[in-house]
Amino acid sequence: MTVRDGAAGWDEYAPFYDWENAQTVARRDVPFWCRLAAAQPPPILELGCGTGRIALPIVKSGVPLVGIDRSAPMLERARRRLRRARLTDRALLVRGDIRALPFRRRAGFGCVMAPYGVLQSMTRERDLKAALESVAGVLRKGGLFALDLVPDLPRWAEYARRTSLRGPHARGTLTLIESVRQEPSRGLTIFDQEYVERRGGVRRSHHFELAFRTLSVPQMTRRLEKAGFVIDAVLGDYQGGPWDPRADTWVVLARKK
Repeated sequence: MTVRDGAAGWDEYAPFYDWENAQTVARRDVPFWCRLAAAQPPPILELGCGTGRIALPIVKSGVPLVGIDRSAPMLERARRRLRRARLTDRALLVRGDIRALPFRRRAGFGCVMAPYGVLQSMTRERDLKAALESVAGVLRKGGLFALDLVPDLPRWAEYARRTSLRGPHARGTLTLIESVRQEPSRGLTIFDQEYVERRGGVRRSHHFELAFRTLSVPQMTRRLEKAGFVIDAVLGDYQGGPWDPRADTWVVLARKK
């Protein structure tokens, strides 16, 4: 069976991404990434910057940033947010693939960040290996690579067509109808998403899939070490708490050798 490409579905997700995340993760991780970016030597690179949920607050705090994402619709939303905030001179947004970062080797980034489980979209082992090697190639010696993982995805019970969220949206009223499937042999969790818009008497449905791969912290740290990193710390929350396998979030901080 062909393993799903983790990049699939994100273009279709773009109009609904901020609406959903405002009701789920909200901003609980934003202060952590802002503090981390401010403490590192520039330039800073964010992998999978999407609509700018993390990038915009970092840039507002005065830290210049380069963001990369594979989805043009996601990036267009980020660019609009930067224009509205008059911050386009502080951020460079690039469309590209994190498996082959479009920057010269030894580009000299002081920090590369991979927030919100971005690396879990690397659904194939070769994709993750390429991404880690690409990050190592653009980081300066001693530069920080910071990533977080969403650990509970494999524990999600499978279900079909559950109404997960409903509420007002710029497009009217929006409802998320969601199904979840697990592929344990591949470590994959697949979300089948249907967003239903209602405006007046008009109903529109948008359907797509998102796939994520989950690795344990020991599995991820071994891959980081093989790619040329030394592990600085593993945290269990965004306040610097100790790592625990049962934590809601896993944060890994690694340095390029």
